[in-house]
Amino acid sequence: MREQLVQRSCAWCGEPVAYSGRGRPPRFCSPVHRRRAWEVRSAEERAGRPVSEGGRSTGPVREIVQRTETVVRTRVVRDSGRMPQAPKSAQHLSGQPYTLPEDAIEWIEALAALRREAVTNPKVAPFREHIANACEETLQVLRSERPGPDEALPGEP
Repeated sequence: MREQLVQRSCAWCGEPVAYSGRGRPPRFCSPVHRRRAWEVRSAEERAGRPVSEGGRSTGPVREIVQRTETVVRTRVVRDSGRMPQAPKSAQHLSGQPYTLPEDAIEWIEALAALRREAVTNPKVAPFREHIANACEETLQVLRSERPGPDEALPGEP
C-alpha cells in the first residue's frame, strides 16, 4: 500500500490547494496568502521582543519624506521647417529702428508701443507696476511748474 498527498488546505484561507506529487507540497493557494501569513508571523515575533532588538516601539513613529516635483513644459512650434526668428526690435511709425526718443512725438510713439507690449509681451508684463510708477512720477513733473535753469529735476543730483 502506498500513500500520496493529493491536496491540502491553504494555511491562510482554508481553500483546497492541489498537489501534483512533485517537490515540496504547497501550504498556500496564492503568493498573496503566503506573504500575508509571513507578515502576521513576523509581526507577532517582533511584538514579543524588546525595542532594542527591533520589537514593538512605544514612541512616536518618525517619517522622512522626500518629495520631488517634475515640471514638464510643452512648446508648440507652428512651422517646424523654418528656424525661429529673433523678435523684431521696436520701430517708429516711420519704420526706422527704435532708438532713445529725441523729441515729444517720438516719446508719444514709444509710450504707445510700450502700452501695446505691456499686455501681450511676457518680458514686459512683470514690470508693469514699475513702469506705471515711473510714468506717474514723470506726469507729476510735467504737470508741475517748469524748473528754472539752475534748479535740478527730481531724482537728478
